[in-house]
Amino acid sequence: MAKKAKQVKLEVRLSQLSDIDGIFDLVERSYTGFQDSYTKGMIRGQITNYPEGNFVATLNGKIVGYSASILISEKKATAKHTWASITGRGYGSTHDEEGDILYGYETCVDPDIRGQRIGQRLYNARKRLVKYERLKGIVFAGRIPNLKKKIKQVESVEDYINQVKDKKIRDTTLGFQLRNGFEVLGVLEKYLPDDKESMGYGVHLIWRNSEYEARDSKADRPIKQNSVRIVSVQYQQRGIKSFKEFEDLVEYYVDVTADYRADFVLFPELFTMQLLSIKNEEVTADVAIEHMTAYTEDVKSLFQRLAVKYNVNIIAGSHPTKVGDRVHNISYICLRDGQIHEQAKIHPTPDEQYWWNIEGGDEVKVIDTDCGPIGVLICYDSEFPELTRHLANQGINILFVPFLTDNRQAYCRVKFCCQARAIENQIYVAMAGNVGNLPRVNNVDIQYAQSCILTPCDFPFARDGIAADTTPNVEMVAIADLRIDTLLEARQNGAVKNLKDRRHDLYSVTWHGK
Repeated sequence: MAKKAKQVKLEVRLSQLSDIDGIFDLVERSYTGFQDSYTKGMIRGQITNYPEGNFVATLNGKIVGYSASILISEKKATAKHTWASITGRGYGSTHDEEGDILYGYETCVDPDIRGQRIGQRLYNARKRLVKYERLKGIVFAGRIPNLKKKIKQVESVEDYINQVKDKKIRDTTLGFQLRNGFEVLGVLEKYLPDDKESMGYGVHLIWRNSEYEARDSKADRPIKQNSVRIVSVQYQQRGIKSFKEFEDLVEYYVDVTADYRADFVLFPELFTMQLLSIKNEEVTADVAIEHMTAYTEDVKSLFQRLAVKYNVNIIAGSHPTKVGDRVHNISYICLRDGQIHEQAKIHPTPDEQYWWNIEGGDEVKVIDTDCGPIGVLICYDSEFPELTRHLANQGINILFVPFLTDNRQAYCRVKFCCQARAIENQIYVAMAGNVGNLPRVNNVDIQYAQSCILTPCDFPFARDGIAADTTPNVEMVAIADLRIDTLLEARQNGAVKNLKDRRHDLYSVTWHGK
């Protein structure tokens, strides 16, 4: 009996955020010597910043090939540059919606898979995209991994390239690119310094689209309506008798946001400390935190239930939570599809460390919602610009900041820093704080807040960069409709272009970790 052929399914498709782990594993298998600088956050940024330009090849469901691209102008693509400067240090944050060149900055194929023409398939996918988008062509800088071995046999890098063209030297990588119709524009020095095999050089290559026709400017096209409604709750701290009473207070506000058909509702930092008033006894700080951590599962269940019931995404302030033998200050993000995400505070304040022995987390997460990717930074974390920049590199448009401050000076630190984050990253920032008092609860006895929803400072936005705010120290909500298309247009054509104009050749934020 004839042996049944093994079923093989090889396909190339657009990459998805769920592919990040598989892509990261592929990168680690494909590269040697400089993979330590590659992070999952970079891959997320590559996909988020230009989803249409990123492809994976899968063999029987396993990711065996990956390519990442962005759109940039022909002038920028053909000028001298480095991999870091042209790609925003690998995040793809330099993507230009009005670009006329597809710039390919990542292609890798599983070294254990041979004879399937995976690289060719990825190149073909890029060419189809270029023709579909009516772009001028593809530009990238190719590796020459045999250069270090052959450098003593040639007069220069240019001579090496010419000998590869004349087929006097065999270079499978450059030879493959030349056979695919790419022309050599020149050599880029220090393009990727960690690429020791190529001695840091990149061969500047271009493939010209013979079917190119000039497109209408995207700036002249009608802008698609896409609005996100946010509610920030300025929450009154008051004594309560039971967890049921706490539930009723919280549900009241979630019900209000549902009446306004909001997409997000934001509660303040540590507003759950109100639960300590149930027993109405003054206890030491360490005992108080132990009492609070016992409520964690009840708090998560409450907000998950309300998010689904009222069809709203809830950023549930923050709550002290036991993680092993440590206590973290964690924000629970409960989405209206039932998912729960967590974001720990990275920088506990000196008071949090002293009174409650709270320790900082070590991961800043992008959270994918039905309104796009968002970030959450708890209070003090907003005063560290690197954290927001790391989130912005990965494509967030909205940052949520639950906060707790006891006086105006403390509030102003958070508010002014949040306004700076909105301007420098061209994002929206929503803030929500506590008011009122809990006299018998150490370190949460008095509150000061003026919650608000902030915008960049440019012509399409509110005059003072404030879309909505509250009256200081009064229990109420702030509501604003935020246009994501307006935000993207401001990044592209605003009076200033903070994201586009960054000098990636001079500075960057490096995240140490995967």
